[in-house]
Amino acid sequence: MEIILRQDYEGLGAAGEIVTVKDGFGRNYLIPKGVAYIATEANKKRHEADLKQQSMRLARDKKAAEELAEKLKNVSCTITVQVGEEDKLFGSVTSLNIAESLLAQGFEIDKRKILLEEPIKSLGIYSVPVKLHSEVEGTVKVWVVKE
Repeated sequence: MEIILRQDYEGLGAAGEIVTVKDGFGRNYLIPKGVAYIATEANKKRHEADLKQQSMRLARDKKAAEELAEKLKNVSCTITVQVGEEDKLFGSVTSLNIAESLLAQGFEIDKRKILLEEPIKSLGIYSVPVKLHSEVEGTVKVWVVKE
């Protein structure tokens, strides 16, 4: 029996793949659990249309991410912090601080997409990578200055 997987299933394949399984396994387990549906001609056509639509959506998202990466090249965030003796920071600058600074400038970027290996703990200028898409990465210039 040929089925189209709705979700990833270990040992069978990834979501969207057309696989062949034994009739009983497909009819009694996979289809009732909602893991797959029968690969009829109509379902295969619908599956192909869904794949086309998904690839168009991915291309559109990638293009938007590339445009945002170009805009971020010209953006610099200035974060003021309190410092002690010998210009040591009280605390550190984290991805949350950078995300808030970008939000103030009109760029809504999730803090989890800002790729800081470790928090910034000294004054200076840093180039911080931002993961905008699985294939697109931008950089933001961060200025850490004393108050």
